[in-house]
Amino acid sequence: MANLITDNFQIFIKPVGARCNLRCEYCYYLNKNDLYGSDNNAIMDIATLENYITGHFEASSGDMVLFTWHGGEPLLAGIDFYKKAVDLQKKHLPQGKKFVNAIQTNATLINDEWCNFFTENKFSVGISFDGTEVFHNRMRRTINGEGCFEKTLRGHSLLCKAGIIPEILCVVNSYNVFYPLVIYDFFKMLGAQYITFIPLVERSDAGLETVSDASVPAFEFGLFLTAVFDEWVKKDIGNVKIQIIEEALRTAFGQEHSLCIFRDKCGGVPVIERNGNFYSCDHFVEKNRLLGNINNQTLNSLLSHPKQIEFGEMKQNTLPKYCTDCEVKDMCNGECPKNRFIDTPDGEPGLNYLCEGYKFFFNHCRPFINSVTKAWKKA
Repeated sequence: MANLITDNFQIFIKPVGARCNLRCEYCYYLNKNDLYGSDNNAIMDIATLENYITGHFEASSGDMVLFTWHGGEPLLAGIDFYKKAVDLQKKHLPQGKKFVNAIQTNATLINDEWCNFFTENKFSVGISFDGTEVFHNRMRRTINGEGCFEKTLRGHSLLCKAGIIPEILCVVNSYNVFYPLVIYDFFKMLGAQYITFIPLVERSDAGLETVSDASVPAFEFGLFLTAVFDEWVKKDIGNVKIQIIEEALRTAFGQEHSLCIFRDKCGGVPVIERNGNFYSCDHFVEKNRLLGNINNQTLNSLLSHPKQIEFGEMKQNTLPKYCTDCEVKDMCNGECPKNRFIDTPDGEPGLNYLCEGYKFFFNHCRPFINSVTKAWKKA
């Protein structure tokens, strides 16, 4: 999907805010409902939706414009909401441009009607899936505390039956991190063609540099990625795309990272909440970080807001010397600022909690990446 997009930003649009039909233990967004009151049925109104769509077209310089629907659980907005969104996209589509929709879902609400809609309107669908039943149900549960594996698997199956091969996002935590090939083989059995592994990092209240018991151990995350990489090199080149490997390979061709966490600057993936409020990042939706609202400001002005620019540059400006001198700096760039809360070996603050794992993994990849670079230059 990223290769289709020529803009330097991607917006997470949240039509139902943080509202969700699940209660995943590691969800960092559910408490954002507190920002907007207790209306359990609230969705983005049509005026705000239209303001967003017209603003996104105006702010886009590329020929292909990506709309990314996020949550909470965005399917709670209902099919009629997305039918209206597509109608508005067609109504306001500038000459010479095309648009594509992507939606991230837990897949438990998927049915034939949703599948038909996604197929007819060429939606790209991502689903959250943490592996086999024992791994998935450990932290991904319903409001009643029941595991949701069967519902997620059913949603995935319906999408595949409709001809949609969903992208899979897997949260790697302190439990499933020790079973990389079990998880990878399970996803391949499902026919996965694009997989993203997301490390769970939750700060604890015990100390500045401590994390929750569920958080993935840093070095073990590196071992997890390395095991998957080695299996991919042996069997799956050209058949399966794994996002972090794709990102590492971009350095072989001198390309900018498509994933925000590995870019040298932040601010490329802001959030628009259900009421039109604009925030710099999905992980920083907080009262004191509100930059404005698309109902009374243009999206262009918010994307270029001085605080948005400052937010983006701070990632690079606060990178420790330990990172700037690192041999794999161009692959990592300090990763996400939300995870940069430990000290370097010489005591400088601002090192990423996952540094040890990333450093191991990227160094493991370097011989392969270097060989790709040489082959590319000779071609």
